[in-house]
Amino acid sequence: MTSVERHFSPSDVAELLQLEVSEVFELIDTGELPAVKISGKVRVSGSALEQLLEHRQEAQRRASLWQQSQTASIADLFGQRS
Repeated sequence: MTSVERHFSPSDVAELLQLEVSEVFELIDTGELPAVKISGKVRVSGSALEQLLEHRQEAQRRASLWQQSQTASIADLFGQRS
């Protein structure tokens, strides 16, 4: 038996991500959040939502590392030599 992936409406996605519905449609329009039309209604798959969250988490992690490297001293980055 094949399992069916769950799909969310833009308003469901907005609630889950604590965004405005217009922001969700902007993510869809830019292609950052893939969506499909099912029976004429826009839906976002659970896997697309997970990918968006993973992508944003990775971007945040990289930004944090970059910020740390901008404020770190040479000793912080490479260790102190004896």
